[in-house]
Amino acid sequence: MAKISDLLHEDCIIEEFAATSKVDVLREFASLLKSRGRVSDEAELVRVLQERETLGSTGIGDGVAIPHARMRALPTMIVGFGRSSRGIEYQALDGRPVFLFFLLVTPDGMPGDHLKTLARISRIVKNPVLRSGLLRAEGKQEMQRLIFEEDAKYPQPQPAARR
Repeated sequence: MAKISDLLHEDCIIEEFAATSKVDVLREFASLLKSRGRVSDEAELVRVLQERETLGSTGIGDGVAIPHARMRALPTMIVGFGRSSRGIEYQALDGRPVFLFFLLVTPDGMPGDHLKTLARISRIVKNPVLRSGLLRAEGKQEMQRLIFEEDAKYPQPQPAARR
């Protein structure tokens, strides 16, 4: 299990979403990952992300969503980030629009690492200073730097036990 700083690459950051709806956010992330060679099946990624959303919104409140899913034939865990200055209706738990999106896609056989990384992302986005900084950030490099600085405040996670 790696830190977010080991998983979030600049080419997986969307500085400003074109998306205006939840499904468009998922499609835009999938398109980006396909274009960067991170996933081979864009439609499958959209499908598994939408399937996860049917269990309950990944919009956790405070303007944040963490769409996540496990996917077959994925070689490694992927973390992405995107921002919408306008805000997107995402059926978040607090009923408010979402501005900041962290994407987590994990290979099927890594449920422990998936949960640990999801918890780590959830922990860092609780910081209102990080959230406001990400909303004001100018460019992907600044966004990545802010996320990495917040991530560094927490101990290195331990690997999940393999079953």
